[in-house]
Amino acid sequence: MGCANCSNSGGVPRGCKNNGTCSSGGCDKLGVFNWLSNMALPNGQKMYDIVEVRFKNSRKGFFRYNDSQNLHVGDAVVVDAAPGFDIGIVSIVGDLVRIQLNKKAPDFKPHEARAILRKATQEDLDIWKEARSLEFETMHKARKHAIASGLDMKISDVEYQADKTKASFYYTAESRVDFRELIRVMASDFKVKIEMRQIGSRQEASRLGGIGSCGRELCCSTWLTDFRSVSTSAARYQQLSLNPQKLAGQCGKLKCCLNYELDMYVEAIKDFPSTDVKLQTQKGRAFHIKTDVFKRQLWYLQESNDKEFGGNSMVMISPERAKEVIAMNKAGEKPVDLKDFEEEKPVVVQDYTNVVGQDSLDRFDDTFKKKKKKKKKPSSGLQNAQSNQAIQQPREKQDALSENKKQNPQAQRPKRQEHAKPTGQEGQDNRQQSRNEPRGDNPQKVSNPRPESKNPQQQAPQGKAENDGESNPNKSSRNRNKRRKPTNRGEQSNGDKGE
Repeated sequence: MGCANCSNSGGVPRGCKNNGTCSSGGCDKLGVFNWLSNMALPNGQKMYDIVEVRFKNSRKGFFRYNDSQNLHVGDAVVVDAAPGFDIGIVSIVGDLVRIQLNKKAPDFKPHEARAILRKATQEDLDIWKEARSLEFETMHKARKHAIASGLDMKISDVEYQADKTKASFYYTAESRVDFRELIRVMASDFKVKIEMRQIGSRQEASRLGGIGSCGRELCCSTWLTDFRSVSTSAARYQQLSLNPQKLAGQCGKLKCCLNYELDMYVEAIKDFPSTDVKLQTQKGRAFHIKTDVFKRQLWYLQESNDKEFGGNSMVMISPERAKEVIAMNKAGEKPVDLKDFEEEKPVVVQDYTNVVGQDSLDRFDDTFKKKKKKKKKPSSGLQNAQSNQAIQQPREKQDALSENKKQNPQAQRPKRQEHAKPTGQEGQDNRQQSRNEPRGDNPQKVSNPRPESKNPQQQAPQGKAENDGESNPNKSSRNRNKRRKPTNRGEQSNGDKGE
């Protein structure tokens, strides 16, 4: 069973799922922790018969219940109202209620407390939810009526009674407002009993809620119950600038949190001299500028028209030294310079070590260097050697060589030695000799000569050339191998012709 502020259509609370006591900000404003709940009562003592009941927002009341009613925190109960009845949530039970009564309502008389009729049934809850659903529309209509009536007031909230017989309107106004005509108009429009309640700006903020400049929920809507007056002197004691935009809260008044640390500042500032007193020195007068309460420092502006003293300057002294100067001034003495009373604090220089090398200018060079690829060792075999050699050569060079071979196949061959071309019978004999000579590395292997010519005149020179070439064939082949090892058939034939 969830309360109407945070429950969905299924009746399950959206907050902590604790039967209506979730901390979503709507139904658990100004909640109280019962630190006496785990403590047993002495023998023969009955539980306190007064309970605290919470209504919409921060409104609470104290009601009496019977011994037969076993109530717990979070139970929805029907309480007596004037007239009719209302529904609320039990917030505190037990002896902690006695402490709350002494704190909030010291003049409360228990025998005059109204009674709790019963625990709320499902029918009572349905009527209560229906009444709560009318509040938003009723508030906007009431604002229109107030504007039409020309009243200087702001209606901030509306609260319906559970039986829909009464509606309470909460408004804020700077001055007294005559709303008698407004009540007649609203009573005829809403068909309920109208009650007008004027509240302050802080109470309005506590009912509406919000987020403060600190990032947390407003104190007045979560835990602050009494609103004490806040003056600008609280800001002066704490050495804060009197800026209304920074010191004012959402309610337009000074922030309540200015009073939280005020007592500590007032106690600490008792040891400081009065800031209205001006210090007199031979250099000139010194005026108070600011105070640091926690560091116990006073800052003074020392005036000087003499150039020998260096002009105006800021001086920081402790409260004890300031009291010494004030005592000297009362005795008719003036110190030469206020800087003589300034306390020099030793400067602590820590040893510096370059632990991680952050001072090195080239500390990132190794990070961005390209890692060289390791060359793979050539494996055994002629095929692997040839493949490695082909990979190492630039691809552009290989393409250029292949193009040259295609365009000019004779370009790769060595040039022939220039000799005078033999003419006539001598040229025919030389050509016939080159054909008959052996080709390759093996001089013993001789190609088959062509059939001899039938012309007797040509046989004699040819035979002579053959005898000259075959006189010592091994010697001639060794000389050729020493000079140059032939790589192809064309080079060998050209060398032989050159010889």
